[in-house]
Amino acid sequence: LKEIDPSIDCITAHSASEALKMLDSGKRLPNYIFLDINMPVMDGKTCLKKIRKNQKLSRIPIIMYSTTSNQKEIDEYRNLGAQFLVKDISYKRLIESLKQIIR
Repeated sequence: LKEIDPSIDCITAHSASEALKMLDSGKRLPNYIFLDINMPVMDGKTCLKKIRKNQKLSRIPIIMYSTTSNQKEIDEYRNLGAQFLVKDISYKRLIESLKQIIR
């Protein structure tokens, strides 16, 4: 993200629970939320549903990030209100995908 725009401040959480606590604190709401599907303790789908239930967070774009290319699963995340970004082995393609999302 810094390569796309050096002014972007990227804050990370090491688990869904930590992310939810940070988001619930309301100190600073993000412009985007990136969630991995496979996270420890709470998976990305559960975290996505919890975020979407929180009214103050409900309009923030959420991008699910995963290696899956299963269209049924991707459609399920989209139906839950998320965009989907497939992990790519090409750094250049990842940068291009992120540019499309951010801009």
